[in-house]
Amino acid sequence: MESYTTSNCFYFGRIVRATGLKGDLLAKPDVDDLGPYRALDSILVEVRGALVPFFLDRWQVRGDQVVLHFEGMGLDEARNMQGNELYLPLEMLPPLSGNRFYYHEVLGYEVVDAQAGSLGRLREIVDNTSQPVLCIDHPCGKEILMPLVDAFLESVDRENGRLHVRAPEGLVDFYLAL
Repeated sequence: MESYTTSNCFYFGRIVRATGLKGDLLAKPDVDDLGPYRALDSILVEVRGALVPFFLDRWQVRGDQVVLHFEGMGLDEARNMQGNELYLPLEMLPPLSGNRFYYHEVLGYEVVDAQAGSLGRLREIVDNTSQPVLCIDHPCGKEILMPLVDAFLESVDRENGRLHVRAPEGLVDFYLAL
């Protein structure tokens, strides 16, 4: 049986609270479209740092939230699940095409600027700011930070592992001059 960790899974959402009297849980998913996940029979719950599979008896969409019930779970157990994070294996992500991509998918890609050429490898995408930021390791050893916005992203070349960008004027020179 495969062992699941947060490195081979994606964050699906969080359990908000127990609801009702039968051990149901109200969860807030963090996905754009619940359609691909409507037939889930299990989900991974982070419990004390480990991802534990729980089998679903019921799964019902309510607006932007989901009511779920795990096999054999009563009200007391459900109350203890509040705040736990939910995960699913990466292979359950629906495929994306064109300029749409998952962050984990493009890590390690070469970032190529329309003017400056190769900027280096994409090490990380930081997504805890007002807009995501590409963290690029330039071959000279310097780090280039670039906002990940549609206006700067020209194309995603999955076949060759490249992100083609058009960096704002002066951005690359600024980081290389540091």
